[in-house]
Amino acid sequence: MDQLAPLLQPLVHYSLHFLAPGLIAYVCCREHWKHAWLLMVATMLVDLDHLLATPVFDPDRCSIGYHPLHSAYAIGVYVLGLFFRPTRIIATGLIFHMLTDFQDCWWP
Repeated sequence: MDQLAPLLQPLVHYSLHFLAPGLIAYVCCREHWKHAWLLMVATMLVDLDHLLATPVFDPDRCSIGYHPLHSAYAIGVYVLGLFFRPTRIIATGLIFHMLTDFQDCWWP
């Protein structure tokens, strides 16, 4: 399994970033699922904070708690966004993005 992890991790990561929001959008917003999916995928822009890090990409670094938009404070703001209808879909996308990035911290 340790030899398979480097191949499996990016597959799981990007599936969770792109396919899972589509499923969430379809289940929660069936009437406008494509719009909801696009909004949740657009939350990938939160990864622009990776450009502030040196090096920009480090496969052994956990994003959660390291990058400013992946901090506990930012995640708290995303959670607050769930309570307001205009920001609910975006907040859902951001929180799911954080959960996806958090699972990366557990890979060997």
